[in-house]
Amino acid sequence: MSTPLTVPCPHCHALNRVPAERMGQHPSCGRCKRALFEGLPVALDDTNFDAVAGRGDLPVLVDVWAAWCGPCRAFAPVFAEAARQFEPRLRLAKVDADASPKLSQRYGIRSIPTLLLLRDGREVARQSGALNPAQLRQFVEGALR
Repeated sequence: MSTPLTVPCPHCHALNRVPAERMGQHPSCGRCKRALFEGLPVALDDTNFDAVAGRGDLPVLVDVWAAWCGPCRAFAPVFAEAARQFEPRLRLAKVDADASPKLSQRYGIRSIPTLLLLRDGREVARQSGALNPAQLRQFVEGALR
């Protein structure tokens, strides 16, 4: 039996210990009983960011975007599809730069869309600009090595 992974619930923020071999079996939160992974990016903001992206054993890919940004809107379906492909290997999340100015400042966001790959809440890779599905896969695979 493998070492369990610690996975924060995107709904109630409780930490869950999930055996690695069960990650692909649609685990649910021990506290709120909701799915830990839903095949969709999780919406994060200044209030819940650290509870989800700053804890746990999974890397977190964050799309920093804004509603008025055309490239952000064009990239949204690519990012949503990536959640279905990459979960539960990593968590995908979206942060609205306008609604979460503290996070934008904390990570020095200068352009949007910007992708941040975080491990233990620390940035390990960054990519600015909208990507097509192949470019996104290449970025993620390269950053996870």
